[in-house]
Order: sequence, then C-alpha cells, then structure tokens
Amino acid sequence: MSNVTSDTCALPPAAPNPVLLVLTALAAGAIVGLPLVSVQPNRIMPGEGLTLWALGGPMALTGALMVLAGLTWLAWRPTRRALSAALTLVGLCLALLPWALVVVAAAQIEPGMSSARIGLGAGLWALLFLLLLMLLELINRLALSPLLRWGLLLGLGLSLLLALTGGGLDGLALMREYHGRRAAFHAALRYHLLLVSAVVGISLLLAAGLALAMRRWSGLRRGTFSVLSVLQTIPSLALFGLLLAPLAYLAVRFTWLGDLGVRGIGWAPALIALVAYSLLPMTRNAFVALDEVAADVTDAARGMGMSPAQVFWQVRLPLALPVMLEGIRITAVQAIGLAAVAALIGAGGLGTFIFQGLGQAAMDLVLLGALPIILIALLVDGLFSALAEQLRRAQGRGETAHA
Repeated sequence: MSNVTSDTCALPPAAPNPVLLVLTALAAGAIVGLPLVSVQPNRIMPGEGLTLWALGGPMALTGALMVLAGLTWLAWRPTRRALSAALTLVGLCLALLPWALVVVAAAQIEPGMSSARIGLGAGLWALLFLLLLMLLELINRLALSPLLRWGLLLGLGLSLLLALTGGGLDGLALMREYHGRRAAFHAALRYHLLLVSAVVGISLLLAAGLALAMRRWSGLRRGTFSVLSVLQTIPSLALFGLLLAPLAYLAVRFTWLGDLGVRGIGWAPALIALVAYSLLPMTRNAFVALDEVAADVTDAARGMGMSPAQVFWQVRLPLALPVMLEGIRITAVQAIGLAAVAALIGAGGLGTFIFQGLGQAAMDLVLLGALPIILIALLVDGLFSALAEQLRRAQGRGETAHA
C-alpha cells in the first residue's frame, strides 16, 4: 500500500530545458574554438587573436568547461531549485567577466607597451551574448519579481562599474578610445539624451492631441493613420534630404530661425524627422488606450456626478496609462536608435563616433558609440516595461478590492 501511495504522489521529473542546453553547447563551442581577445600593438594593427587555451592553458579551459557542464546538468533536470542554482551560476559568470579581462590586460600588456591594447574577440562577444540569453531565459522561467530582476541587474552593473573605476580595464582598446575622447563622448552622450527626450516629449504632446481629436471626430482616424503610416515608410536618410532645402530656405527667409540654429543640417531636421517617425506608435497606443476604457466604468463615473473633465483625468487617463506607457517605450527605444543616424547630417550625438569609426576602419571607435546606445535602449525599455507592469498590478489590486 505504501508503494502505491508513493508512486501516486511522486511528481513527474521536469523535462530538460532545450533553450539552456543549446545555449551552453554554443558557449562551449565559443570558448574552445573562437579567440576571446586580441593583443594589438597599436590602434592600426589588428593584433593576434588568443583563445582561452592560449590565455590560461588547460586549467582555465577545463574550469570554464566544468562550469558549462554544471549548467548543462542543471538544465537537464530543471526544477525550481536547479534553475535558481543555474541563475546564480550565470550571474556569477557575468559578474566575474570584467575582472577576468582585468587579469588578461595585466598579463598581456607589459609596462613599457604604451600603445598596446586588448581588443575584444569574437569568442568573448559570443560568450557574453549567450550568457545574457541564459540570464533572460532563467529570469523568465523563474518568474522573478521586478525587485529581484533589478537587484540582479544592479549587481552586475556594480561589478562592471568597480572594474572600470579601478583602472584595470584601461588597457582595453575600447577604453583607450574613450580616454582619448572623454570630453567629446560626454558631450555627445548629453546631446543624444537631450535630443531623444525632446523627441519623446513633443511626440507625446502631438499624439495625445491627435488621439483626442480622433475620438471626438471619428472621420479623422483613417486619414491620420494613413499619413502617419506613410511617414513611417520613408527611409531616414531620404527624409533628412527632403527636409534640407525647406529648412535652409526658412533659415534664410526668417533670420530669427537661423539665430535659433534652424538650418538644413543640424538638430532641426533631425528633431523633425525623429518626431515624424515617432508619431505612429505613440498616436496608435494613445488612441487605443483611451478608446478601450470600458464604457461601464465611465458611465459609473458620470453617474457619481463627475464632470467630463473629471471623468477624463480621474478615470479614463489613469486606466489608459499602462498602454500609453507602452507607446512611450516603443517611441523612446526607436528614437534612441534613429538618433544615431542623425549624426550624418551634423546633428551630433553618439552616432558621430559610429560614423567616424567606420570611416577610419576603427571598430573600437564604432563600439564607443554603439554600445552606449544599446545599453540606454535596454535600460529605457526595462524601466518603462516595469513601470507599465506596476500600473497594471495596481489596477488589478484596485479592481479586486472593489470586488
């Protein structure tokens, strides 16, 4: 009888996690077969690629493969405890990766090699990408709370920040490019953020006005969305070119516009083009958010004696905020990336380093502009997603309390 009971109550073993298994196999291939770093004698020469075997010998390679073997074993029977252990292991790998580069830079660059630098190889980029995919998979599988997610990301960011501020990563080619352009980089970063903030703010105001107008006059919907869709299909460089002549004419015709900096190149065409690209997602989300608020909710608010303005500000807008935040998130991430292209027309920003690096065949200079754009986009995406999720949960708790 006891055997029957135990067999009946026994839980079926968890199925292997195919995503983690594939990612660990690819990570093993990257560690074994691809160069992790390259030692460059100067900025021009590419240098020699070094694998993990060349950097640390058999002990380093064996240790790395044992870590991946442990992740494979945990992924084969992915209970919650096993996935938590895998998350801890992946987090430690990511946190220790900058410090491993500190050790490599100290070992490979001798004191007299003032021009030498460490380039990041294909193997290291692949390993970093695969570890981040593992991290995302484990976070989603474990359904971590936003607090734990941000705590984990802050811990990883703190580890990287300590390695950077300690000076141990100054031997990296990317850091040498940064130190040579520190003032220009900070100015470009501030300008990039200012341009994106202006684009998002103006787009939000225009989209809110368009959404309210379309709700009031339904005949505007088709024409408005058609025009915004056409604007979305115009290539960015083509739109910059179309704006060049009209803005140059206006700057000559109205001197006060020229005094403000409005001309055929620079910030003005970049701002107008980015706002034009941002209007479709922002307007669509704002319209859907305001239009999909349940009619019985607004009817109940009016039945309580609320004026139309009170219904909008106290009922409709708060309920529409989560969807509107999704539109702001999409617009902000899109603007962060497109603002880099605006550097081609003299608008400045981080895109300047990307195009300078492409012109000089200096990939580390390209990365100096591209990596901050990627990090800012990911941070903005995560912040707005977390804020929208918190608003949805708050609304859900409010509905439960009223029920």
